[in-house]
Amino acid sequence: MTVTRWYRHAVVVDRKRCRLYETWNTRRTSGGWRAGSGAVWNLRTNALRPVGWTSADAAGLPILPGLAIRFTAPTTSTDFIWPARHQAGDDPTALPMGARFRLREDFDLAGFSADARTVLTAMQEYGLVLADNGAGWYFQGATNRNWPERLLDELKTVPSNAFEAVDTSRMMVSVRSGRARPE
Repeated sequence: MTVTRWYRHAVVVDRKRCRLYETWNTRRTSGGWRAGSGAVWNLRTNALRPVGWTSADAAGLPILPGLAIRFTAPTTSTDFIWPARHQAGDDPTALPMGARFRLREDFDLAGFSADARTVLTAMQEYGLVLADNGAGWYFQGATNRNWPERLLDELKTVPSNAFEAVDTSRMMVSVRSGRARPE
């Protein structure tokens, strides 16, 4: 079992049962562990949570599979789009949870480290999904030997105008599944 924690999130992977447990606002109190919200994911399926359900992130999506592809925005819409299952916004004119942006193909990767180029290439192919409220264009990765702080700092130098919106409506296989058709 692997446990990762950052900014009040806890992520637990039960490899034996192939389950992912995620919580938000996780903290130790004198009475034991407490959390604000969370979800259990069966890693053997692509099943999404029911529409309207949150998880450990505001969009109702799992955090762990999206570490390199999820980002936050300070203001979000009162709506959400697939694959998101939930909204947490108050501005109908803002971006909805689930909005996807891809790093433009013409973005110059020269000057970035080999590790950063790997992640940036994935952002060019798969994009980033708006999954929670927070700092503008903030994406996360767990700080460990595979995600050193210097790599995250390097990735954060990419400006938001280097990304373009992606219409994901053709990618959806089923409204109840996170499985996607290739573009």
